[in-house]
Amino acid sequence: MEEEVNLPVDQMVEETQIQILYLVNRLVLLSEIDEVLADIGQPDCKLINPCIIENGTLTPWLSDLTDNNTVMMSSDKILTMVEPNQKLLNEYRSITK
Repeated sequence: MEEEVNLPVDQMVEETQIQILYLVNRLVLLSEIDEVLADIGQPDCKLINPCIIENGTLTPWLSDLTDNNTVMMSSDKILTMVEPNQKLLNEYRSITK
């Protein structure tokens, strides 16, 4: 029989995943990302406060087109994801406060 593990509530909450996303169209984004359940062909990644990285500078993505801070995207548009360095992470957090 498997033993049930009871973690304190503060350890059960997943830490927000902030990743650099390299997209198939060569766009590079830095965003909080959540995977969501979706039907085949439907967007399955929720990007929260996505920022485009250009020449080492972060700019909120699509901010000139919408006031939304979340964007849905299909995971097949993402070639790879990596963790940002501390400098980018700090800049991202200051922009998205």
